[in-house]
Amino acid sequence: MPPMPPGARRPNPARPVQEQFRSFNASALYCPQCREATPVRERLLLVLPDGNLFEYRCARCGTSTGSKTEKNLRDARIIY
Repeated sequence: MPPMPPGARRPNPARPVQEQFRSFNASALYCPQCREATPVRERLLLVLPDGNLFEYRCARCGTSTGSKTEKNLRDARIIY
C-alpha cells in the first residue's frame, strides 16, 4: 500500500458502505435559468413519516434545481 499523508485515515473495510456516508449536501447544482452550475440553498420542504424532503434552490435566481429525501435512521413515532 502507498504511504498515507499525515492526518489521513485508511477506510475501515469492516464498516458497511451504507454507514460511511450518512447524507450528502449539494453545494452547487446546474441551474436551467442561469445556464451554469451555481451555489444552492437547501430548504426543508416536507416532514414525512419516513424522513424529510429537502429542496435545493439556486442562490442567484431562486429557481428550484433539485431535491433530496433524507431518511430517518431511527424509528419515528407520531404521538397524539
